[in-house]
Amino acid sequence: MLAIVWALLPVCNAIVFAKVPIAPLIKEGDSGLKIKELFRLKVFWILCIMILCAGASEQAVSQWASTFAETGLGISKALGDLAGPMAFAVLMGLSRLFYGKLRHRINLNRFMIASSILCIFSYLGISLLRLPQLNLIACALCGLSVGIMWPGTFSKASSALPKGGTAMFALLALAGDLGCSGGPTLVGMVSDQMGNSLKLGILAGVIFPIILLVGVFLCRKTVKART
Repeated sequence: MLAIVWALLPVCNAIVFAKVPIAPLIKEGDSGLKIKELFRLKVFWILCIMILCAGASEQAVSQWASTFAETGLGISKALGDLAGPMAFAVLMGLSRLFYGKLRHRINLNRFMIASSILCIFSYLGISLLRLPQLNLIACALCGLSVGIMWPGTFSKASSALPKGGTAMFALLALAGDLGCSGGPTLVGMVSDQMGNSLKLGILAGVIFPIILLVGVFLCRKTVKART
């Protein structure tokens, strides 16, 4: 029954998406960059690292949020899911809604820098604060911080490489998916090595938003150098 209920979501999405106008990735008459050409561009590799870290920053916490809530507060799985991944997802969605509505007034670079810094502090709050309630607040704030990372990187890619085309976005999506699997894996491996300490595992994951923050600066510097 649950599967049938959830199946209604993609059905509704299909109906709505059928009415959405899709802008072409490349202007008519222009040819997109080939994969070999993309591989020669420094900015492309920076963007790949950025979106890998974006996926890892998001999933490293969200995939472990429920377990963290249960072990940290000793509450049931149902309440753990509400306090952990649901709060994370709601704030992540609000972040994307906020930027989507006000994107013309917001500088994307500054927004991504601020989000990366907030993400770093969120990871540190989850890992280092001793009060479980504060750990959960930091977990929710992490959702707020990672909301712009994935779509923001795609926006920067379309701006930095307007002729990147479908190949560029496909490769970026692949790098992002690798991050989505690699982030939780790193947290789990470190936690296991540290006596099942999930806090230490998440602390190790702080490397992802740090690298992403560096990537934002490098991307901006590289784009300016090319222009």
